[in-house]
Amino acid sequence: MSEQPLNPTSADAPADAASDPTPAGSTAADAPAASTGPATDVTADEATALRAASFERARRLRMEPRFPGGPAADPAGSHHERRIRSFQPRRSRVTTGQQEALERLWPKWGLDIDGKRVLDLAELFDGLPVVLEIGFGMGEATAQMAAEDPGTGILAVDVHTPGQGNLLGLADKAGSTNVRVANGDAVILLREMLAPESLDGLRVYFPDPWPKARHHKRRLIQPEFLDLVAPVLKPGAIVHCATDWEPYAEQMLEVLTAHPRFANTAADGGYAPRPAFRPLTRFEGQGLDKGHVVHDLLFARV
Repeated sequence: MSEQPLNPTSADAPADAASDPTPAGSTAADAPAASTGPATDVTADEATALRAASFERARRLRMEPRFPGGPAADPAGSHHERRIRSFQPRRSRVTTGQQEALERLWPKWGLDIDGKRVLDLAELFDGLPVVLEIGFGMGEATAQMAAEDPGTGILAVDVHTPGQGNLLGLADKAGSTNVRVANGDAVILLREMLAPESLDGLRVYFPDPWPKARHHKRRLIQPEFLDLVAPVLKPGAIVHCATDWEPYAEQMLEVLTAHPRFANTAADGGYAPRPAFRPLTRFEGQGLDKGHVVHDLLFARV
């Protein structure tokens, strides 16, 4: 957005001889002074202060939740750190239904990843075994898995507000009570908010492939990420990844195979067939229509 000048000058206004109020034969010095209202001239220091105040107001707005009592805009703001992230927050349009779901269900089923406490998953999910899902899009697949397996709790993490509202609404419509939606950075959740050996599984379906070579460092599945994941998984817990981006699938296989805390469940050491519990998503169907090959990887924590 372009920034408007603080003090427009006559050079900013269009020249219009017909609107010149100076009578013929008179000079500008002879004409009465035009009423300009309150003086608007400011010094350079005052202009700088005004801009600083404007930026501060904008920063506060970015940090305020879009829906009071709903997901925070920056839940771990106090944990700001210079770190390469695998996601980019998006603030796209929220429908009326999604807004209603956020306002009604977030206090019951939502939580912010603020890095200030360790979650009691047994209390949060009434004793159910819990799998963590990172990145759920609009939540259709997550809601379907929750409905088909009510004996497993799903802690679903994303930063996309419309998707958060959509998943809450879908779970509520299906009568599922085994979904909790977490808002924020999954790395902070893994590092600071989960107890050791508290998770029964991890699901990462169709993460951003960051296809450009200079962006590969932003991919989620990296050795450092697996170092965070391993301690919070129970022995035998399954890490399940899926992607339709062939080079990313190859990287996932290489990184998971090389990590000492994970073992491939595929007998041939390669990719696994799609498990029956993972639904065929709309996004996946579009990729298959384009000729993409989808790869599933299932590794057990050892």
